[in-house]
Amino acid sequence: MKIYDVIVIGAGHAGCEAALAAARQGASTLILTGNMDHIAQLSCNPAIGGIAKGQLTREIDALGGAQGMVADLAAVQFRLLNRSKGPAVWSPRAQCDKVCFQRAMKMVLEQQPDLDIKQDIASSFIIDHKDNVTGIKTQLGEKILAKSVVIATGTFLSGLMHFGMTSLPGGRTGDPSSEELALALREQLQLRIGRLKTGTPPRILAKTIDFSQMKTQSAEAEDEGFSHFELPPALPRTIHREMPCYMVYSTNETAELAKANIHLAPLFQGKIQGIGARYCPSFEDKVMRFPHHEKHLLYLEPEGEFTGEYYINGISTSLPPEIQNKMLKTIPGLEKSVISRYAYAIEYDFIFPDQIERTLALKRWRNVFPAGQINGTSGYEEAGGQGLLAGLNAARTAAGLEPVVIPRELSYLGVMVDDLVTKDIIEPYRLFTSRSEYRLRLRQDNADLRLCELAKELNLLPLDKYRSYVEYNTQLNDAIALSKSVKCQGKTIFAQLKSLRGIYYENTPLPCSIDGMNLDLKTRNGRKIIRQLAILAHYEGYLEREEQSIGKLQKLENWKISADFDYNSLSGLCNESKAKLNKVRPTTLAQASRIDGVTPVEIALLQVSLTRISKSAGR
Repeated sequence: MKIYDVIVIGAGHAGCEAALAAARQGASTLILTGNMDHIAQLSCNPAIGGIAKGQLTREIDALGGAQGMVADLAAVQFRLLNRSKGPAVWSPRAQCDKVCFQRAMKMVLEQQPDLDIKQDIASSFIIDHKDNVTGIKTQLGEKILAKSVVIATGTFLSGLMHFGMTSLPGGRTGDPSSEELALALREQLQLRIGRLKTGTPPRILAKTIDFSQMKTQSAEAEDEGFSHFELPPALPRTIHREMPCYMVYSTNETAELAKANIHLAPLFQGKIQGIGARYCPSFEDKVMRFPHHEKHLLYLEPEGEFTGEYYINGISTSLPPEIQNKMLKTIPGLEKSVISRYAYAIEYDFIFPDQIERTLALKRWRNVFPAGQINGTSGYEEAGGQGLLAGLNAARTAAGLEPVVIPRELSYLGVMVDDLVTKDIIEPYRLFTSRSEYRLRLRQDNADLRLCELAKELNLLPLDKYRSYVEYNTQLNDAIALSKSVKCQGKTIFAQLKSLRGIYYENTPLPCSIDGMNLDLKTRNGRKIIRQLAILAHYEGYLEREEQSIGKLQKLENWKISADFDYNSLSGLCNESKAKLNKVRPTTLAQASRIDGVTPVEIALLQVSLTRISKSAGR
């Protein structure tokens, strides 16, 4: 019997990144999927990126992950959101061909050394006499041993789909739910489990849409993408990269239809127990909560270049199919539309993430690493980031190495994981730029500058990609030095860049002596460098203040708290704070300071207690 270093359960976006990260560590890795043809399926919106999500995808790429590269290969439209605002909130987003995305990611997995792929479903865990997880059992009766396990089950744990008042078990349409593993998490691992809900809108056929009644949203011309590196030539890729999306508004009649049939909505009849996201409500939820809005903006987005299906972003619903048909016919351009796939809501099990460390290891089972929606998050990007960290630490644990924590001041990945394990998760978690205290530092354009060196240290980044990064970083540093020394009309180029506007666009007027820096603005690196210079110059003072704030945070991160610290013995802590500290079990004073309800005075008391403990231990 082969013993793997790492087994990854699930081949969605978290599972794929986990398996790749583990295998890149040299760990013998197995990834299990219920259907080999559904690897990395874009189950909901066929798009990658968006506000904060695009930043995270670029971080995954800088850390050696595949999501950004595969999104670039599968892109049929690329846009940079929030261009009219500051660079802290610029966010890349790509509309993708979902079939191409699947095929490209599947091939990446197949080509990865030290990685096996198997079509089977995990049903339970193997636990030895020392109470350690040592492997899994599958539905086909196979026992597979491993040193570490990553659980990346998405919406499949006791998944239940709702089409009006009709409910069907399933992880998504066309795939079964995972009932046995859900039971194993409760009974074998004895984890606290909750229920969350998400949903998806209907898909319609292009030949039944009158696009002339809609506003066109074209692709942007710039040669941009998620990946910082050259794309491999031997992977599947799209041909047409400028497929437009379309915008249209629902009508008052659409809203009235939803209201009139609210008795058929499972969410409003108490049939759905899971909690949905406030920021992505169903259409019926929107019209009930915001009755003063007569119309809602919808986006029609192509599912791919070789299909006529369109995804209607903004009208997710769990109303019955017959009502969905009637609702769409009240929308301009959709009067003759034909639905190819009906919308539905799905609820599923998740693990309350206060049971998880910042390494993504379970506190009770240190070689088990949940990742993705099982931790209470939503989105392909959030899943991919967690998967990468879980796979990395699963491999390190299997090798007897200390797992790593990604700091929140270094990346949105760090922000997300820290939030998950520190805050109370009462709804599906989604990244926003506003969740970071340091969003001017955590920009989409500098993810490689923040993370590639770390990725190299952790053996996540292949040598060819690291060399490409070093070449760019060297050019950038040379350009920064020159910009601060070369003068034009009495001012250095760096000083002139401080007042530069429109720094994203190619037709931006540049300082008169920019030619002296030998920057070829027709190349990708040349454009990246001039934008970096403009951002660094324009936000120099703000970035310096953020660095000072980060320095203070890092001092608190250096105050380690032992896993068995007795919070109940500190008389200055209120009972509520004691309960929260005992629940979260923060590993540093900085993490303790971010727990809701724990006051600065209580943090100071903790610091005094830690100082006393350190002195008594002679440190």
